[in-house]
Amino acid sequence: MTAHVPSEEIKQWQSWAHWIATKFQRTSSAVEGRNGALSRMNHNQRSIPLTRLKVLTVIHNFGIKRQDGTTAAQRLFGQKFPDLFEWIVERVGELPCPREHSVTH
Repeated sequence: MTAHVPSEEIKQWQSWAHWIATKFQRTSSAVEGRNGALSRMNHNQRSIPLTRLKVLTVIHNFGIKRQDGTTAAQRLFGQKFPDLFEWIVERVGELPCPREHSVTH
């Protein structure tokens, strides 16, 4: 078929193919990264409670750092945020005492 296509048109198609290949993104998100982890959790536990999903989102955006030390939130908003762990520790306060277990025979 390409024998009947003018060489100039073939060059255009090759140029387009090169351009589209540079836009390629890996499609393995079902097994990698945050979406992959959430997908496995959802599959294994049949659902993810909304509160857990919110916590996992906060950890992903503010707690996980790249090798350059930046978080997703820092890169998105262009500003530094307090350390997530320190921020939580400052606000937790005293932990409650454990419940007493009654022994019945």
